[in-house]
Amino acid sequence: MTVRVLLLALASPFALAAGATAACAQDVPAEAPAQDGEITVTAQLIEQSPMEVPFALTAYSGEFLETLGVTEFDKLGQFVPGFDVQNQSPNNPGFVMRGITSDSGTAYNEPRVSVFQDGVSISKSRGSYVELFDMDRIEIAKGPQSTLYGRGALIGAVNLIQAKADPSAPLFQARAQYGDFDGYRFDVAGNLPLGDTLAVRAAGRIKHRDGYVQNLLGGEDFNGIDTKAVRGSLRWEPGAFTLDLIGNYQKDEATGTSFKSANWNPTDPVTGAVLGDRGRNSGAALAPGAGFEGGKPLGLDREVWGVTGIANYEFSDRLSLNAIGSYREFSALEVFDADGISLPALTAAEDAQGEQTMATLRLTWADGDRLTAFAGATYFRETGSTRTPAQFDERVALARLVDFGAPGTLAGGGLIPGRPASDPAPISLFGNTAFTAALLQGLAGAYGYALPAPLANGIAANLKSNHLETSTNFAETTSWDLFADVSFKPIDALEIGAGVRWSHDDKSTGYSSAVVNGRSVLGGFVGALAQAPATRDALLGGLAVPGAATIPPSALYPVPLFGLGLQPTGTNGQRYDLDHNDSGLTWRLTARYELSPDASLYANYARGRRPEVLSVRPPAAPGGAARFDLLPSETVDSFEAGAKTALAGRTLFLDGALFYYRYRNFQTTEQQGTTFITVNAGEATSYGFEGQFTWKPAEWIDLFGTYAWNHSRFTTGARDGNRFRLSPDHSASLGATLRGDLGPVKADFTPVLGWQSKTFFDDDNDLPALQTGNLIPDVVQDEWQKGYATVDLRLGVSTADGVWRVEGFVTNVFDQQYIKDAGNTGDSLGMPTFIAGEPRIFGIAASVKLGGR
Repeated sequence: MTVRVLLLALASPFALAAGATAACAQDVPAEAPAQDGEITVTAQLIEQSPMEVPFALTAYSGEFLETLGVTEFDKLGQFVPGFDVQNQSPNNPGFVMRGITSDSGTAYNEPRVSVFQDGVSISKSRGSYVELFDMDRIEIAKGPQSTLYGRGALIGAVNLIQAKADPSAPLFQARAQYGDFDGYRFDVAGNLPLGDTLAVRAAGRIKHRDGYVQNLLGGEDFNGIDTKAVRGSLRWEPGAFTLDLIGNYQKDEATGTSFKSANWNPTDPVTGAVLGDRGRNSGAALAPGAGFEGGKPLGLDREVWGVTGIANYEFSDRLSLNAIGSYREFSALEVFDADGISLPALTAAEDAQGEQTMATLRLTWADGDRLTAFAGATYFRETGSTRTPAQFDERVALARLVDFGAPGTLAGGGLIPGRPASDPAPISLFGNTAFTAALLQGLAGAYGYALPAPLANGIAANLKSNHLETSTNFAETTSWDLFADVSFKPIDALEIGAGVRWSHDDKSTGYSSAVVNGRSVLGGFVGALAQAPATRDALLGGLAVPGAATIPPSALYPVPLFGLGLQPTGTNGQRYDLDHNDSGLTWRLTARYELSPDASLYANYARGRRPEVLSVRPPAAPGGAARFDLLPSETVDSFEAGAKTALAGRTLFLDGALFYYRYRNFQTTEQQGTTFITVNAGEATSYGFEGQFTWKPAEWIDLFGTYAWNHSRFTTGARDGNRFRLSPDHSASLGATLRGDLGPVKADFTPVLGWQSKTFFDDDNDLPALQTGNLIPDVVQDEWQKGYATVDLRLGVSTADGVWRVEGFVTNVFDQQYIKDAGNTGDSLGMPTFIAGEPRIFGIAASVKLGGR
């Protein structure tokens, strides 16, 4: 039996259902949830009120999030000022904190935003998007939090606290939901005490929704969801000692992501018939190249699992020891149509693998009056790899190369009378050697060379319909952290604090690239045109030899193994590795002045640091070595001042913060060919304001809202003046929950408005001058989303005791059309793609809750 199967068996919520239901027949009354401003948080690794935390913090209870319909990360961002989550798919999320995005899929990159799950870092992008179900609470800490959270907390941290087993109270709860796009969700959780000191808990979720972007070629629609997640936990608390054991498992099998072109109409690849329009949110005609990845369809196959142990021992009322140990794995293969049209110009995939081990030991002193301090150490080990295969139809790619200078070539270049340049030709035309030979002559002419017809015909006959190449980056990191933090009250109203963390990383980065089924004839042709006449003629002659794609290089046939999107390393796939050590300090200084028990002012300064990155690129020429680039550590100096207060008898909670950040050695991603590499973009600054409030003016109404202004800009280099990607200057949300008694039942109505201003999707802001490294430059600046607003509504009816509930919901009520992302891998062919956001979705749900505290 595998570990994952065993974990599923132990964690199965249905195993507890009968027992928990029987235990809950005692009908233990559930306590009312605390006001959101009054919940206890552990953002500083000790239990506090949010009012006592000297930095911007948003914290929500799991019950409050369920009320709002927040069951995954991208919805959470709507209710947290300065925090957004872009969800292309569960395999490719972007966590954005105060303008800084953390979403790199390479194995060697470090995250910028920490995502912690019960004290364990799950920050690697491809393994960080987890389902939010059966949650105790979620805390989002803004600003550099390296001294508290360590790895990846350059600019903030998301702290997920899952509901734990509880020996004091049995619980059973379940929810069933159905909506349009055949969407359904089933959640279940049960907690079963096994005595005064021992309990087990299990929870699970099954979630499905058909895609909302129509597949115009037939088959499953795009952007669908199919997720299964399960969790099991055990708590043992004999006196001063507490032990929690937690197992998590999640499986995602989403349908293909709608990477759709807005420059070419979707067409039938066989007949050429136009099937739809170029709207960014309308149907798409996408399909994988024949035989790619063994014939896998477009979509995601992802698995994430891990086990965690948390132990606490109270030596006294003041001194405690905390230990956390964990092991975690993720694997994800996502196949996507990168060119955005029905012709197989480029099919790509990402195969990401990772495993990590983490252990933390922390000793805490809290005298409850003047002094709180902790010190500890963390061990972290991680290995991972990211394989990125790509398959080109060289004939279609050739037409796109020529189309760049002669629009309409992809539509047949005039061979189909009256066919608009926006309608790609049938695939059969690209198998016509006479057509592709003429394209080769046209491309050669752009280099000032008159390609003879016999040579053109010979090369055209060798162009491949399925040229396949791949690259893999590898990384291994072993890290040690030592950290300490102290807060002291010299007088009752004033608290000052300081923290420091030293980190040491031993890293290794590896890289290999290969042409899988022989050289790229098109890549060799383009490379030859840039050579001196003698070399050019020899290479072109070799590429015209029948079977040129698969003839091995030799003294008699001295034609290199050319790639198209990238060049192969060494002996066609040879792996190159380089080791690197890195150490650094981060720190923070805080001060908080308590104006009253219900109001405080705070200020802090913090240094955040992203470790040095050993970036790697493919060789410049076939058979060369991988090229390693050591990028200096990215640092940020953060200055923040804010106020937190509770007014009107603690019915109105207000938070506000001003911040200023100064970045050095800002690391960004740049596309070269079809490969994304990390580069140093120089300096940048960010400043702004964030505010949030919750208000209960009467028993029948709750109001809540957020606003964030964030002015983030590059200040040096080629991107000087550019906005940060995925970072609107303004965003806001406003909502209310209205309640009323209707005889034997209670009703509630929750409308929520969310709004954000203009957003760019890349740090280059889609400026043509910054995309010259693409295989085909993108010359049109169209990859941005204008400001937009969405409205969600939720209407519920509950029994007076809160046991049963029925509700209806509508998201994006006015069917606002927007995009989640733009550009992507298709940019390398001058074919940017666009991912549609969710349309209006409605549904109904029923839930039951028995027991609990």
